[in-house]
Amino acid sequence: MASNARLDHRNPLVFDTHELGRRPGAQQRLTREIDAPADLGIQGVVGVPQGAPVELELRLESVMEGVLVTGTARAQAEGECVRCLEPVGLELDAEFQELFSYPDADDRGRVIAEPGDDAEDDEDRFFLEDGLFDLEPLLRDAVVLALPMQPVCQDDCPGLCSECGVRLADDPDHHHDAVDIRWAALKGLAGSSEPGEKDEMSGAEAGVDEKQEK
Repeated sequence: MASNARLDHRNPLVFDTHELGRRPGAQQRLTREIDAPADLGIQGVVGVPQGAPVELELRLESVMEGVLVTGTARAQAEGECVRCLEPVGLELDAEFQELFSYPDADDRGRVIAEPGDDAEDDEDRFFLEDGLFDLEPLLRDAVVLALPMQPVCQDDCPGLCSECGVRLADDPDHHHDAVDIRWAALKGLAGSSEPGEKDEMSGAEAGVDEKQEK
């Protein structure tokens, strides 16, 4: 990731590392509760509602290249069961770890990039800006990885009836009588015959039987 621009220390997801003082081995532990930003999760599937509380526990560790951030985010996620479409509540526990590099880390002991590496590699890195870092991109990635792609209300949810849409968990004995389409066609023919036609068919059958007896 390219260097952040104009980080605002008042943003609850922006953290200050000045207390570490660029002393390798120095550590700082932080806890903070924030309001979930919009679209935190897997859009249209499951996620943390905007404004819901998110508890953050962080450990900041100063290293030669920058600040190593290790943490956990806890929140209540909401979604919809993919089988029966009922609301689902999930306990989110997302862990993450990332190195936020000093912009001048190359001059301060960071391992020299391999030959052939160029500025494009910076797109995959996170940087500190004036001792500040923005946790939001890292938090979003961690939450997406921690959430199920197909949430269910329970592991053995039977889903919905394919014929009428009834939630099968509410009616375990629910079923539909299977009708053989071949018999259904015969019943339709029988039902379409007029009374007179039925009598004529009966008489014809009786005549055939009499001939066979003779």
